[in-house]
Amino acid sequence: MASANGSLYRFRFPVLLVVFAAIMVANGALIQLVSPVIILALPVGIGVVFAVLAAYRKLTRVIEQRPDVPELPKTGMWSQLRRGAMLGSGLFVLLMLLIAMFGGWDDVSWGSIWGCLGTAGLTASVAITEEVLFRGILFRLMEQRTGTVIALVLSSLIFGFTHIVNVHATLWGALSIALTGGLLTTSLYVLTRSLWLPIGLHFAWDFTHAGIFGVTMSGSDTVPGLLKTTLSGPAVLTGGVFGPEASLFLLLICAVPTVILLRRAARTGRIQRRAKVTA
Repeated sequence: MASANGSLYRFRFPVLLVVFAAIMVANGALIQLVSPVIILALPVGIGVVFAVLAAYRKLTRVIEQRPDVPELPKTGMWSQLRRGAMLGSGLFVLLMLLIAMFGGWDDVSWGSIWGCLGTAGLTASVAITEEVLFRGILFRLMEQRTGTVIALVLSSLIFGFTHIVNVHATLWGALSIALTGGLLTTSLYVLTRSLWLPIGLHFAWDFTHAGIFGVTMSGSDTVPGLLKTTLSGPAVLTGGVFGPEASLFLLLICAVPTVILLRRAARTGRIQRRAKVTA
């Protein structure tokens, strides 16, 4: 038994990546399955959230032989989720207001309350699986070997370019997500060493994006939201077919909090300049 655990520990990086990448793919398939009846995405999404958290806690303890999982602390969980959600929704509302100020809104109409609720479940499941995979596993274990800066850049790029497979994805759109959402959520993790703030931000950003405004998200097909917002104008303003996450305004909006977070992380000694472990 000890030998088996030791073998798992040596290969903890690829094992955890493969397991949770498979979970992310399975979640995507599940979303497609319930999409014809979007309200079903709410209970399904809540179930996925609890399942992913339980699986992460269990697998990291078994495979990494850790006595606890400090990146998912019980103390302060709701406070961090709330603050992350306020930041995520606030940034996206600001983005949409800037697009509107420059004439990028073509039409706004009412959508569906049931679509809004279903999208809440959908975005919750996506937020939890992606944050666990990209921040909890990919960045955290990569940082142990390369240090914070290299892990921050590489994991953010990988996160951004996973969106290139979406229906209307563009190269610039994927890069934009890497430079904005990838860097911002990872910076939150670097500063707090907790996944709750990134999860809260990711969920609120996606939910405000699709569940409230109902605009195209990351080049995917539009999902139903409380509103139906149609954007028009130059792609540099609206993001074109990829959606507002490819807008140039997004880079400006996300750059400020990202720089603030990383400066604070540097001042508080959260930036690791070399590998902590070599095993």
